[in-house]
Amino acid sequence: MKRYFKLFIVFFILIALDILIKSYVYHNIPKMSFMHPFFPYGGIGVFKDFFGVSFSIVYVENTGAAWGLFSKYPTLLFVIRSIIVMGLVIYLGFFNKDGRKDMPLVLIITGAMGNIIDFIFYKKVIDMFHFNFWGYSYPIFNLADSMITIGIIWLFFRFFKKDKNKKI
Repeated sequence: MKRYFKLFIVFFILIALDILIKSYVYHNIPKMSFMHPFFPYGGIGVFKDFFGVSFSIVYVENTGAAWGLFSKYPTLLFVIRSIIVMGLVIYLGFFNKDGRKDMPLVLIITGAMGNIIDFIFYKKVIDMFHFNFWGYSYPIFNLADSMITIGIIWLFFRFFKKDKNKKI
């Protein structure tokens, strides 16, 4: 039970942070104009041309999945995301015996829930982090997307990392 309590704390802190950031952006930053996608026209500049990298906080609405994929099917995406989250929660709670997978799974679940909550309240996902790498405008994303990505990469490394205690 102690194991799950820590996971709940992490979940609630991260989901609250995601909700607060998105709410702030939604209520305080003008929606980004794609005619002027870079700050100062497209949001709040955090840094510009730091070794060729620029970063700004913007407000963009996304009705699809990553990079706007499947944006014509928002309800289907909502259902698929919900099923995946339920499956991961069931797996984490009842079938996962490897505690090393707990945190990556919580990150994935929290990120997916953050985007599901957006769909429930806004009928779209609020994205805000905009990087420009040496002239390439990276697709705009949010904290929930970052949690999902970090969780998947973490799981990937867990999957391929050899267990030193296991005998061959």
